[in-house]
Amino acid sequence: MGAVIGAILPHAVGIAISPVPIIAAILMLLSRRAKATSVGFLVGWLVGVFVATLVFAVLAAAVSTTAPSGARPILGVVQLLLGLLLLLLAVRQWRKRPRPGVEPELPAWLKAVDRLTFGTSLGLGILLSAVNPKNLVLAASAGAIIGVTNLNVGETVGTIGIFTLISSLTIAIPVIGYLFAAKRMERPLRALHAWLVRENAVIMSILFLVLGAVIVGKGIASLL
Repeated sequence: MGAVIGAILPHAVGIAISPVPIIAAILMLLSRRAKATSVGFLVGWLVGVFVATLVFAVLAAAVSTTAPSGARPILGVVQLLLGLLLLLLAVRQWRKRPRPGVEPELPAWLKAVDRLTFGTSLGLGILLSAVNPKNLVLAASAGAIIGVTNLNVGETVGTIGIFTLISSLTIAIPVIGYLFAAKRMERPLRALHAWLVRENAVIMSILFLVLGAVIVGKGIASLL
């Protein structure tokens, strides 16, 4: 179980480093319904990551095959495809970065964060964690690794739970910190928000590039 957690740790970190969801969480914390919306968003994020990873783990376990040499061809092919997809996303994100002096544009829905309720923010958390292309790729890769490993049901659920918690730290820490020290958190949150908005494209490009290379490397290793 420890070896599996080590193998999927980069994927968890990749999901955790998601500037737009973090920005959404910060805006919720700075809104009128801070507690309700931020907690709803965190719960949705946890559910989305856990369910997506579990689904891919079950699928991987169902189709898993191991060659006499120890190679795992299906896992290798899946990882290669997912890694290449992340590399393509890296190129796409880099090309979309704003030019010097141009104010970065964020999704229009972020402007409506102040009007969200607990239910809608919960749904948004699920959407951004499980349906977001980058997070879905990483959850799929992590789920595939978990699924082809000989873990029992308890170990599988525990591993996915740990993966989910690590993937959620960047959302959970601001939300929990705000619940205990709202006034002290406001200034750091505004500073973090400004930095993430400014550097979003660069952060995502580097993240896609590194994770894509890691997953491609794992795919090649699984094929040999």
